[in-house]
Amino acid sequence: ISTGCGPERRAQAERALGEYLLGRVTLPDGPRTPEHMKVGEVLTFYAQEHAPQTAAPERIGYAIAALAPFWADLPVSAVKGAICRRYARQRNVSDGTVRRELGTLRAALAYCESEGYLTSAPRVWLPKRPPSKERWLTRDEATRLLRAARSLQRGRHLARFILIGLYTGTRKEAILRLQWQPNSVGGHVDLEHGLLYRASSFSRQTTKRQPPARLPRPLLAHLRRWKPLSRQHVIEYQGESVGTIRHAWEAACARAGLDDVTPHTLRHTCATWLMQRRAEKWDSAGFLGMSMETLERTYGHHHPDHQGSAVNAMETK
Repeated sequence: ISTGCGPERRAQAERALGEYLLGRVTLPDGPRTPEHMKVGEVLTFYAQEHAPQTAAPERIGYAIAALAPFWADLPVSAVKGAICRRYARQRNVSDGTVRRELGTLRAALAYCESEGYLTSAPRVWLPKRPPSKERWLTRDEATRLLRAARSLQRGRHLARFILIGLYTGTRKEAILRLQWQPNSVGGHVDLEHGLLYRASSFSRQTTKRQPPARLPRPLLAHLRRWKPLSRQHVIEYQGESVGTIRHAWEAACARAGLDDVTPHTLRHTCATWLMQRRAEKWDSAGFLGMSMETLERTYGHHHPDHQGSAVNAMETK
């Protein structure tokens, strides 16, 4: 069933999908057994009732858009390991993507059970968690990427994005939502006190930590220079907020000869540089909004003093 929307109108297509699913669902009088409830109904209840209360409902929307064509007409009782693995083969995408999508299905089933729509939620098979990506930029690569962004005819907003990502390790969505004043949508920059607030004070707390961070002086200087050239958002194009940097990012990476990096690479780079420069791990974790466990596991080996006491002990005569 076509939505009538091309690839450039994904948001409208997702709304059409949601309306289609909603039109097929009525609230049950009481808990249904897995045999008598369809997965499409489970996804719809989760999207309609839970997703709007989350910090990033669009992530749930993306997952449901992928799940619905395969799962919507199946009964909940069909959710088994073999069917989940068949879905993974049919999707033909990375294990990480499948894991996120099936994780949404698992969360939707658990939600419907907890809300009394479903008598019991079946177990959802998930692919193994992929190893953490450790791709980070060298100083030379970062310089090339920044120069490439500045050389683009429409790349000024991307250059700003790259500098904020490198200096603070802030996630993509949080950077794009940054404004100059406190607001209810995203974070803001406090130039007077040199602080970056990654999230609105009205935002719901999630597992993706977004604590305030002190602004390094070079970035603070850039921000003070950018503010008179902007209207409301830190990252703007022609005076308007930027919803995606995909095309500009791909163009800059092509010019810089970097075909294996993503916007999230900037966060990896910031964390790696902090370790390489002997920053205190406790301070680094707080600055990045990252748990000590994640910092140690993923980036700790970049620290010059990593396992230093153990090596010194073994070298002592």
